[in-house]
Amino acid sequence: MVRYVQAVPAPADPYFGDRLLRSWLDRQLGADGHAAAADRLTALATDVTGPLRAAHAVAEAQPPTLVRYSPWGARIDRIETSAGWRAQREAAARHAVVALPYLAEARSTWGAAARVVQHALLHLYGPESATFSCPVAMSDGAAALLSRPEVDPTLRDAWLPRLTSTDPSRVVSSGQWMTESQGGSDLARSTTIGRPASDGSWRLTGEKWFCSAADAELAVALARPDGAGRGSRVLAPFLVPRYAADSPLALPSAEPDAPAPGVTVHRLKDKLGTRALPTAEIGLHDAYAWPLGDPTQPGLTRAMTLVVVTRVHNAAAAAAGMRRGLAYARAYADARQVAGGRMITSPLHRATLGTLAVDAAGAFVLAGHAFALLGRVEVGADPDAEAELRIVAPLAKLATARLAVSSASEYVESFGGAGYVEDTGVPRLLRDAQVLPIWEGTTNVLALDVLRAVVRDDAATPLLSRLDEAVDTARRLHPALADALGTATAELRNSLTEVAADPEAVGVVAGARGLALRMAYALGTALLVEQAAWGDETAEVAAPLWARRWLRGGDIAADAHQELDSLG
Repeated sequence: MVRYVQAVPAPADPYFGDRLLRSWLDRQLGADGHAAAADRLTALATDVTGPLRAAHAVAEAQPPTLVRYSPWGARIDRIETSAGWRAQREAAARHAVVALPYLAEARSTWGAAARVVQHALLHLYGPESATFSCPVAMSDGAAALLSRPEVDPTLRDAWLPRLTSTDPSRVVSSGQWMTESQGGSDLARSTTIGRPASDGSWRLTGEKWFCSAADAELAVALARPDGAGRGSRVLAPFLVPRYAADSPLALPSAEPDAPAPGVTVHRLKDKLGTRALPTAEIGLHDAYAWPLGDPTQPGLTRAMTLVVVTRVHNAAAAAAGMRRGLAYARAYADARQVAGGRMITSPLHRATLGTLAVDAAGAFVLAGHAFALLGRVEVGADPDAEAELRIVAPLAKLATARLAVSSASEYVESFGGAGYVEDTGVPRLLRDAQVLPIWEGTTNVLALDVLRAVVRDDAATPLLSRLDEAVDTARRLHPALADALGTATAELRNSLTEVAADPEAVGVVAGARGLALRMAYALGTALLVEQAAWGDETAEVAAPLWARRWLRGGDIAADAHQELDSLG
């Protein structure tokens, strides 16, 4: 008897096969701007479907290890990573995944929309990067922080060109050392202390509990300047060299890749997912550091420059993972034979995939809009974009992260038993998605950030204005869609009035998560409406289905089945 083996075809090219991505770039960049980006995107897509997909598999199969001691007993704290992980690092540099928005050529070509092109690169690169997209995000955040005018120019000139290099032999990446075991997201409980040295540098002492990309050449760490007092506002961001090669405290005889004096790697984390990414507990004892800005002034606001960047990267990772998971599930359904024919012909399975496609479209426009706003803030200092980004960054992050987890669960299920077997690589979709609602703030933490933005920054005003305009636009496209969005906007306006009246009320705080999700779903509707009004056929189909699903809680299965091919 011949043993049956299911053939699983590769999904479509992630650039040419993604109609919404290509249409979004046409709208955001114009035809000429998209054409200027096309070669770059095509080259990355080719790498993703070939060597990077293979490197991704190697990195997943060979997770990092910590070697604490040399054969002769010296403490070396060396993190060994696989060839696949190193290949992903090199590819991120070659394709300018971090560097693009900082390159003069890119800003000359696309202006503020260089961030739009970067988002497209991330959309292609992230899902099969073995989560090297995490150090990409943190390196981008560190670069943004170094770009602030109050940062010492000498420090900026020493590190920013290395962070944004496209030369794999020169590029460095950044970690992020924020959380401590006693506090987690409660930064007010941070106990790491910074003390000034005579040469203008500082020395940090403390324990950092969750340090992602622990193999990176530098990290941005939060510390409390000695004597600064309690609370979180006084915390200051510092740049900490990870290796002896970059630490002035290292002895001349030290190996360049030895840990910087005062930096100890206690252990690597054994995590549910992101297994190729080295995450560590790190101790600091008089470790060399340089302040990013004036440490005598409250520094948490400065650190938020980094956090905003990493939050929008989180949204990009969520949306990209949803889209790639859909592509794999669709390719499998096209090939898999079940009772009655191929699985893709089943109305029930088509409805499931179509519903997932609607969610992927909504997540994509939320992440894409956040990147577009970020670019307008950085190039041109657009005050309207800055005001809107204050609320869009947390909304996009929290909503896309939760959608990514629920979608990943469906993708695993869509492969049946094979989806539960590690050898297939499918379970990773769910394991890796689960970090997205946690990293850079859980859903509840972000919901409270949204409340603060509403109260302190009047951040609801630009959001409601966008929703109002989308309602008017939708009336020309789809009256039922306009009604759904109009009703949701009116309800949000009433809820936000209650928030402004008494932001500390028990009912307001208890309902913060639900309110934030409703705001995000309404924003996703508005963004799909805008894209549909421009002439995007995928968005024209997705917008009313998204609104019915997330604004009205309706069942969209029958229409999702009919429209699967239009949704991609």
